[in-house]
Amino acid sequence: MDLLIASHSPAPADYPYTSTPDDYASEPFAADFESRRRAFFDFVRRNPAPPSPKAPWFELARLASGSQPHEGILLGALDYIDARQDCADFSLHAILRLLYQYRHHQRISQPVLDRSEESILNFKYWPDEPGTDSMCTWTESHYLLFASAAYLAGQLFPDKTFINSGLSGEQLMERHRPRLLRWMNLRFFTGFSEWLSHVTYDEHLTALLNLVDFCKDEEIRVRAAILIDLILFEMAANNYLGVFGSANGRSYEESKKWVAQESTIDTCKLIFGRGVFSGTDNMSAAAFALSAGYRTPRVLYEIANDLNRPELLQRQRSGICIDASDWWDLEPKDFENGMLLLTYESYLHPHTARLFVKMLDTFGWWENEYFHPFQKKRRLIKLLNALGLLPWAARHYLRDVSRSAREEVNIYTYRTPDYMLSSAQDYRKGYGGEQQHVWQATLGPNAVCFTTHPARRQGQPPNYWSGSGCLPRVAQIKNVVIAIYRLERFPSLTVEEALPFTHAWLPRDQFEEVLEREGWIFARHGDGYLALLSENPYEWRELPGEDQGREIVVPAKRNIWLCELGRREVDGDFSQFIQRILQAEVLFSGSNVVYHSPSQGVLEFGWRRPLRQDGREIPLNEYPRYASPYVQAPFPPEKIEIQLNEHNLTLDWLNAQRRTSEFI
Repeated sequence: MDLLIASHSPAPADYPYTSTPDDYASEPFAADFESRRRAFFDFVRRNPAPPSPKAPWFELARLASGSQPHEGILLGALDYIDARQDCADFSLHAILRLLYQYRHHQRISQPVLDRSEESILNFKYWPDEPGTDSMCTWTESHYLLFASAAYLAGQLFPDKTFINSGLSGEQLMERHRPRLLRWMNLRFFTGFSEWLSHVTYDEHLTALLNLVDFCKDEEIRVRAAILIDLILFEMAANNYLGVFGSANGRSYEESKKWVAQESTIDTCKLIFGRGVFSGTDNMSAAAFALSAGYRTPRVLYEIANDLNRPELLQRQRSGICIDASDWWDLEPKDFENGMLLLTYESYLHPHTARLFVKMLDTFGWWENEYFHPFQKKRRLIKLLNALGLLPWAARHYLRDVSRSAREEVNIYTYRTPDYMLSSAQDYRKGYGGEQQHVWQATLGPNAVCFTTHPARRQGQPPNYWSGSGCLPRVAQIKNVVIAIYRLERFPSLTVEEALPFTHAWLPRDQFEEVLEREGWIFARHGDGYLALLSENPYEWRELPGEDQGREIVVPAKRNIWLCELGRREVDGDFSQFIQRILQAEVLFSGSNVVYHSPSQGVLEFGWRRPLRQDGREIPLNEYPRYASPYVQAPFPPEKIEIQLNEHNLTLDWLNAQRRTSEFI
């Protein structure tokens, strides 16, 4: 799938052709937002736009900074939109902002404006419109991007006819308003299905900021601002030194390995002051810098920079259970509910399988590249559906065909001044996982550690580093995480290969010290320490390539990984931390472990056993919506109140009100 934006006209004379890297800020680099905004614009002026559908956002930022935008890139983005390439909605939102915000700007030529209007009027905004393509329109982020683009396009041209659908702009608004409000309601009450994902939060923020800035409907505008606040809160509370380095519902290989390039790090530096302007895969930073309608509550900035707190424990619940979707008024009865159910990527889940096949037929989705795994089994799926056996078959293949499902998750994040550890507690053990990232230790911008079960060597996720062949059973208590893997072959329709080992990413070159003692691997970054233990013998990957000296492989189908973090202020120097860990008793038995942690006492955990700490069972599910020093909110909430010292923010969803003590 080609994601390149091709320019076919010359760049402005002063356009940069080479990149000028930004400096990483581990401390807030400017006290006020306007200074950080100017720094972002300076970065944009010094660097070319990335060759992706997010490129036009950089040209809008270049325009706002006083420079001449590269109209060849804007025209290339319009070609991309007209071709209905996947992720065209990223570029589309930039073009909508161009027309709303810069239609009369002297540096934008009339041909670009005319072509932009033409592309907007010809675009396909929903799967029920004519045309076959391979755009992804249904995941949580894309649903929002498409629905909000349709509404804003209709508002921009209320009396014109949109060629593809035959609808007027007013009719387009009428169709998409309830879709937007239902999406928003679900996210406030239940959280995001693509939980804590730097990939998709970048996309959510971009669409929501366009609604805040340009939507004339007061209810939509206020609710969009509330959801921006919530996303920024989650980024702030699950952030370490500018890195949104938590467990998350969707991530890709490069941004997992090299988190200083993750998709929200530019936004973190702009809003919170820490991080780096990477320009790699971000558009929400440009949207924030261009926004005239949204202001960030100060309490969110303060939470992101509350890193001198000796310890922060943040628990939260996100998502729904597909089998219980009827409770949320999401019965699989029609295409409107079907599209919302697909924001949880239920696909061939037994509860939704029959409706999904009907959508494949009606929308021409059998030819969509995203559904190629189902296309290969089309005759079988259609036959089972015709015989009324599809839900039964979906149950038989459940661990495979629901690997994309982003069902309810309970997330645990523990942060200190020297590290952060985050995990998805007891999340879908033994199931396949498409792109879910279930635990990570973060000690610095690229000093991270995590484990996965690679599904296959290469190809679309799940692959070698992204997603999982089989998800582990994970439990965390503060600075200790246990990940239990049981690799089993299970009936499969989509992913047939499963590699017979687990592995860890631990980039030795990103740590200042790495030592190996008695089966343990110890690593230090600054004053933060990490200890990693595998139940079975391990080996470092030494073949040439990016993974050399950074990948730890354990060739066993059943394995338990144990990770404990420490810090100088609590544990003394690195050698003292190592000695205490080495003296700790660890007992493995079957798929169970008893670990006498120097910091957390006796921890017991197993594939089927609960997590116990000194004999007391620790719950791993039924978390509140949020539970932390900053906020206590039940699941589901009606109101969310966030506070740190004298700074506060109240998000009253039922009354569509947003109140804060101060903005930045």
